[in-house]
Amino acid sequence: MKKKFILKGLGCANCASKMETAINKLTDVKEATVNFMTQKLVIDAEEDKISSIIEEVEKIVKRIEPGTRIEQL
Repeated sequence: MKKKFILKGLGCANCASKMETAINKLTDVKEATVNFMTQKLVIDAEEDKISSIIEEVEKIVKRIEPGTRIEQL
């Protein structure tokens, strides 16, 4: 199942790339893409794993670019 999010406050293309790489390394993530231009994050994962994945993604985003918030579309 694909879930889409907006990364509010994302201001660095290199940071977006780092986020994408880190999120794709998470165990239950099939695929994740971060588009810097649209500030969108798309995560493909099993539906029952999404909530735990989101918690980990929030930690990754905060570590790489503090001040960036994740909002579900």
